[in-house]
Amino acid sequence: MYKKVISLDFDGVIHSYTSQWLEADFIPDPPVPRALVFIKSILESTDYELKIYSSRNNQDGGIRAMQNYLRFWFIKEYGWEVGAGIGNKLRSCCNLLSKDHNEYWNHFPLTKPSAFLSIDDRAMLFTGTFPSFEEINAFKPWNKK
Repeated sequence: MYKKVISLDFDGVIHSYTSQWLEADFIPDPPVPRALVFIKSILESTDYELKIYSSRNNQDGGIRAMQNYLRFWFIKEYGWEVGAGIGNKLRSCCNLLSKDHNEYWNHFPLTKPSAFLSIDDRAMLFTGTFPSFEEINAFKPWNKK
């Protein structure tokens, strides 16, 4: 069965990213409110597939740090029985696979995934008209306004 891919940016969409960037394997801030509920609903869906993509994906320790972060917060939010299961699903589904000679991770792809929908805090919706430099310079992510 074909599932529609939802690509979620990590910093600013899942991780609240209120501190400054330090390293790919250091994630200090709590999740964005309701991010875990949204991720859980995607993982439980039969219609959608989750891909988490970040600049961390291609950096040493980045994917493992995101996996550990999500596992920690799912356990904290849902308790050990449910949270560990969700966290382990995100970790165990990340075995390196080979498809058409391209390596990728199931929930944490190494390259930008083809997606039905991408959710990112640092993006503009392209509607066929390119933004002016004034619009570009005025852009602020939701948590920096």
